[in-house]
Amino acid sequence: MRIAYLDRTVHETDGEPKPNGGVSTLSKSIDLQGSFETGDKTTIASKDFGGLYSTKPLALIKPAGSDDVSRVIKAASRIPRMTVAARGNGHSINGQAMTNGGLVIDMRSTEENHFRLLNIKGSFFIDVSGGALWENVLTRCVSRFGLAPRSWTDYLSLTVGGTLSNAGVSGQAFRYGPQISNVAELEIITGKGDITVCSETRNPELFFGSLGGLGQFGIITRAMVKLQPAPDMVRWIRVVYTEFDEFTRDAEFLVSRDDGESFDYLEGFVFCNNDDPVNGWPSVPLDPVHGFSQGIIPQTGAS
Repeated sequence: MRIAYLDRTVHETDGEPKPNGGVSTLSKSIDLQGSFETGDKTTIASKDFGGLYSTKPLALIKPAGSDDVSRVIKAASRIPRMTVAARGNGHSINGQAMTNGGLVIDMRSTEENHFRLLNIKGSFFIDVSGGALWENVLTRCVSRFGLAPRSWTDYLSLTVGGTLSNAGVSGQAFRYGPQISNVAELEIITGKGDITVCSETRNPELFFGSLGGLGQFGIITRAMVKLQPAPDMVRWIRVVYTEFDEFTRDAEFLVSRDDGESFDYLEGFVFCNNDDPVNGWPSVPLDPVHGFSQGIIPQTGAS
């Protein structure tokens, strides 16, 4: 997630840090409650999950909270061509969580700032930090309250703010919508550094712009996510197809059924019909006592 760079002419009398004023000067001017890291400590922020790009930031910021994020953005706005990027768990694929010579904000440092169960007119919500991982949110909600988010991603080691900035799609989206359809309120740090709370009725343009807005409207520091009762037990059925058209036919049939007539979760993936440990049969996660009989694959089965 990245905020477009903020540019303003800095006059000699402004007394604000300048690009050539040194990192230490910039660090002192921001007055963080968190940490301002440079040098080798920024290595983690120089790459992302996609591995296609590598770029070195000026500094890695580990904010203590929303006030720190606000201070960083305001400081960057006073320096010509200074960019700011928010990094969750680093699972962007095109360098979105990186910035060359700019400031990367590590949102994971704010994970514990918010975690509060809310009951609003009989509906339950969890008020959680944008830097929290979904897997931790899910575990804590189920173990403490017997509740779970209505919608999440297939891969849970992603941050709340990161997926809400994209969409958050999984095998539940056909039933409950993507994650951005299950949010009641957000706290956003805008491109001017303003800390703003928004919802469908309060600053609605910012609310709907930020949900799926790829970070271009601000950084999500807090979200109120809708919950529902977590089942005590589930049935997980895996069906293996050799013909793609048969798979899509059945998938479309299942997602088109009414609530109560089908499953709550449906996903599909492709693997190779060989012993490749990365993409073949061994890559399919199974219980140790279970396995596929490759002998029943028809001769017409594709590769």
